[in-house]
Amino acid sequence: MTAPVFVYDGACGFCVSWVRVVERRIIRGSGIQSAAWQELNLDEPLRARARTEMLLLHPDRRRVWGGADAAAALLLNSPHVYWWPLGSLLRRPLFRDAAAALYRWVARNRGRLPKAPQGKTPRKRVPVLR
Repeated sequence: MTAPVFVYDGACGFCVSWVRVVERRIIRGSGIQSAAWQELNLDEPLRARARTEMLLLHPDRRRVWGGADAAAALLLNSPHVYWWPLGSLLRRPLFRDAAAALYRWVARNRGRLPKAPQGKTPRKRVPVLR
């Protein structure tokens, strides 16, 4: 793996629809790839984590960000500078705690939440990383 990988639950319609928004609006042009955890050859601890939260895997696979921390890292690594202040804010203690609580609530209720608005960008296939 030579680029960071944004890992999500490919069986969750809410998750998949929001990943498409993130791909179009935040990480396009950043070199960050996205893939469902079901498509990746992850070891069991990472697979267990990926079932409950989105992950951002560093290319060396030794560093992993999850949940709201992964969201902050995605924003900070966006090529679009207007996302950087929000990513930086999500790293501040009070905001980090609030973002983590909100992320946990969304993760617990994702089956009841509506999908993201559909865009006009077709989904491109990402090669399976092993």
